[in-house]
Amino acid sequence: MPSKRGRSGPPSEEIMLSRMRDWRAEHERELTPDNLDDEDTNLPDARAINLVLRVGELMLASGESTEAVSEAMLSLSIAFDLPRSEVSVTFTTISLSTHPGGDSPPVTGERVVRRRTLDYFRVNELHTLVQQAALGLLELEDAAARLEQIRRAPMPYPNWLIAVGFGLIASSASLMVGGGLIVATVAFMATVLGDRTSVFLANRGVAEFYQMVAAATVAASIGVGLLWVSTSLDLGLQAGAIITGNIMALLPGRPLVSSLQDGISGSYVSAAARLLETFFTLGAIVSGVGAVAYTAVRLGVNMDLENLPSAGTALDVAVLVGSAGIAMAFAISLAVPPRMLPSIGLMGVMIWVTYAGLRSLVDVPPVVGTVVGAVAVGVVGHWLARRTRRPVLPYLIPSIAPLLPGSILYRGLIEITQGTAVAGMLSLAEAITVALALGAGVNLGGELVRAFQRGGLAGAGMRSRPAARRTRGGY
Repeated sequence: MPSKRGRSGPPSEEIMLSRMRDWRAEHERELTPDNLDDEDTNLPDARAINLVLRVGELMLASGESTEAVSEAMLSLSIAFDLPRSEVSVTFTTISLSTHPGGDSPPVTGERVVRRRTLDYFRVNELHTLVQQAALGLLELEDAAARLEQIRRAPMPYPNWLIAVGFGLIASSASLMVGGGLIVATVAFMATVLGDRTSVFLANRGVAEFYQMVAAATVAASIGVGLLWVSTSLDLGLQAGAIITGNIMALLPGRPLVSSLQDGISGSYVSAAARLLETFFTLGAIVSGVGAVAYTAVRLGVNMDLENLPSAGTALDVAVLVGSAGIAMAFAISLAVPPRMLPSIGLMGVMIWVTYAGLRSLVDVPPVVGTVVGAVAVGVVGHWLARRTRRPVLPYLIPSIAPLLPGSILYRGLIEITQGTAVAGMLSLAEAITVALALGAGVNLGGELVRAFQRGGLAGAGMRSRPAARRTRGGY
């Protein structure tokens, strides 16, 4: 590949990235062993291999999707002239193999991700590094130095604000479903206390599943306690909104979207692993909240199914403020850069207005409204990511939070504890269906944008995607 360095001035990013994508498509056959050039014996630079692996490792550990990590690693491989590179990314392992040709054996490196910390600030910075390297604006030494800066950079928010973010998710959700200021305040404190309990257990080596169970149990216990006080003193508080808010703060939106995204892009091993992670998290929430609800019913606490908190299809100011608050608080908990928060808040309002408007005007089922709202957010999120040259997940994951099925899941658990197991299982199935509709919808929005885009990282775009090739029928 001709060198991209030493030019007086680079062409526009759109043209350059499009050329790189087309170059990879045209030379794809050279990546297979049957087409190796025996005369080409240029040994790959070990520093470049190390850089590609370290970038991929940090991106995967920070919450990026499998396909995006693969594209980023391939882009860096092309940028730093690694011959005939192959990349493999799974849920916990990444590997890079490059073949210099001739009698030289392939050079292969591997990294294992043992700890994941959702950090979209670093994901955003790593995408910038990859794009600049792909354009020839960074030499190898500069890219390595930049990677070290990103790895050591402080979070955009202090640790206490990250913890507060979980509480703000719960309080916004409580406000959204009609809990009022008192209930929203208690929901905030209950969720923060549950989160601190899980941190306490994590520091003592307790498995993450039980950390989630403890967080859900603590917050649900506080919610049930306030419900008992409200019922005894006839205060009329919607204390159940505390439990709904806590469920929405704990629901695994990120692994759900990523699992469907990986499956659609052909990374079935990672997709299965992320989906299993999603169901383990759901199991932890159901275990914690279900145990508290069962105990409360046996102790005589009145948990009336007719008055469970729900936003329905309301478009009141409190609901719209709550939807924007959930999205932005979710973004803070994921360390999304602050400059992206206003857009995420507007997208949170947009997905709720789309959902509620369709259900009110056309009387569509909840799943249909969820899919349409998610598709709209997927299109806007991918467009914004392309427009601002940022990764797309920091836009998408927080924006779907207003439609996470916290109320439906809570209703299902109460129905089961009150002896109507069939109705409860149907509600749980509806909650899972709505969650899957959210993930599928945002991914469909991305596919609609991708079908007509040009540019992107090397190896990306509408003509160079392995999962898009036909596996059945005519060609």
